[in-house]
Amino acid sequence: MPRLLIGLGVVVVILTVYTLVDCAMFDRARVRGLPRWVWIFVIVLVPVIGPLLWLIVGRGRRGSTSSRVSRSLAPDDDPDFLKRLDREKSQEERIRQMERELADLDGPDPRGTSAAGTADTPPPADPGEGELPDRRDA
Repeated sequence: MPRLLIGLGVVVVILTVYTLVDCAMFDRARVRGLPRWVWIFVIVLVPVIGPLLWLIVGRGRRGSTSSRVSRSLAPDDDPDFLKRLDREKSQEERIRQMERELADLDGPDPRGTSAAGTADTPPPADPGEGELPDRRDA
């Protein structure tokens, strides 16, 4: 029996310390029922019931409807949506610009072959190729 009482005493002390720290660190706007300093007195002076009351009544819920206003916006009124559209437009424009630059760099193929690999025009004749006397081709 003494072990059970000691164990219950430890649980009550742990619960009291936890709720005391929780109450002291909790967001002021979410404390319900009483002011924070009154909740601290209730937790300390009423051993078991005070911490339980804090957890049940005093501690505001994270997703309470009073603190969170949810309204739907039309896409043209939503600034996040409009920013995302601007980013997508700028990315598409950048892609188009880069494709144009690559096409300009590619220019006409010097061998005269198209993308399919067939010869459109005969290759330009290099007047001195293979005719140099001191050139050694392997």
